Amino acid sequence: MASVYDRHVDLPTFMEGVKKRNPGQDEFVQAVQEVAQDVFDFIEDKEEYHEAQILRRIAEPDRIVSFRVCWEDDNHCIRVQRGWRVQNNNAIGPYKGGIRFHPTVNESVLKFLAFEQTFKNSLTGLPMGGGKGGANFNPKGKSDSEVMRFCQSFMTELQRHIGPDTDVPAGDIGVGSREIGYMFGQYKRITNRWEGVLTGKGTEYGGSKMRPEATGYGAVYFMQNMLRHAGQDVEGKAAVISGSGNVATHAAEKILQLGGKVLTLSDSGGFIHDPDGIDQEKIDWVKRLKNERRGRISEYADHFTNASFHEGKRPWDVECDLALPCATQNELNEEEARALVANGCIAVAEGANMPTTLDGVKVFHDAQLMYGPGKAANAGGVAVSGLEMSQNSERISWNHDRLGQMLTELMEGIHGKCVEYGDQGDGYVDYVKGANIAGFKKVADAMLAYGVV
Repeated sequence: MASVYDRHVDLPTFMEGVKKRNPGQDEFVQAVQEVAQDVFDFIEDKEEYHEAQILRRIAEPDRIVSFRVCWEDDNHCIRVQRGWRVQNNNAIGPYKGGIRFHPTVNESVLKFLAFEQTFKNSLTGLPMGGGKGGANFNPKGKSDSEVMRFCQSFMTELQRHIGPDTDVPAGDIGVGSREIGYMFGQYKRITNRWEGVLTGKGTEYGGSKMRPEATGYGAVYFMQNMLRHAGQDVEGKAAVISGSGNVATHAAEKILQLGGKVLTLSDSGGFIHDPDGIDQEKIDWVKRLKNERRGRISEYADHFTNASFHEGKRPWDVECDLALPCATQNELNEEEARALVANGCIAVAEGANMPTTLDGVKVFHDAQLMYGPGKAANAGGVAVSGLEMSQNSERISWNHDRLGQMLTELMEGIHGKCVEYGDQGDGYVDYVKGANIAGFKKVADAMLAYGVV
């Protein structure tokens, strides 16, 4: 029989075990480290969590499915990709999390995303577990027909592993309304069932009216709540935003609506800086550029001549009050974090998943900058996805105003939970610690109730 000492390991021993079990999976290990260092303090005197090995169980996905995806391109060449679905934890509800199509997708990236998703979904207060999926497929440069054939082939395998009460995927990087439509159509064709198995659907076939805006709007609502807690406001402040997809453009939109000024957007080629500010007309232009023409952000500087394009760079050197990283993981490192602090930035809210490296996060903490981590700040997207699931189950559609109010209240609730567990008592709120502990506690308590399963 194991001793109490064996059950109650310290953080270095725990992390050594994680690294040993997941060799070469740096993204996943980073995500576990970030959560564990906060959770260990919280559970230090709570033997029931140690006894049940809760943290180790959460850091071991329930299931990982890997499969081959074969499809035919427009030149009649057979292409072979790999697809995955990581079902991390369903203690509080069906697995829920996006599907990502990008050349960088691998098992480590998806395990980190599914792990993070578990706590993010817990924070919303909705009954959703954590999962993530995707493929090393690059939709850029592909025709609509090629994307359709890939999506159909991908779903032909994925449909065996998902369902409205089992696992409900959504979109992520490389998977927008077009891809969701192709996948949902294939699911419906194979199963002969219309059911809420995917979220992010078009409003014509069961989608939620607020879903496209939710992640970007939610990140700004979280930013607003942080500022209000500190006696400040978005109005009159300049913001730098990375990315130019769904999350970034809607974050820019909400910053504008609240009286702020947006200076930057970016893509993998570099960033644009518009000192005049990116107004609604310019945001709509970017949406058409990215969603319809599938163009590059560099074209912005050709069209709006007062703006400049900075090839191969990220926007974190631009002077600002607020920063919203909305592109991808590890896009904001220690040096860039120091640049933000030096340039007067007072608050960061993550629209992407884990965009700041651990060293960058430490810089923000040391400077006592208001820092909203992705699992809290970008939870608006999955929150509205959860509401889409409810609407599908009830066969109804809620209006935009109702959903907008629910999103506002959900982000306020998430902010409140972060403050409850992250308030350091000296006026500084450690939002990372608050989000990690609040998200962990709900999942952990559910797992305790189930026994060893």
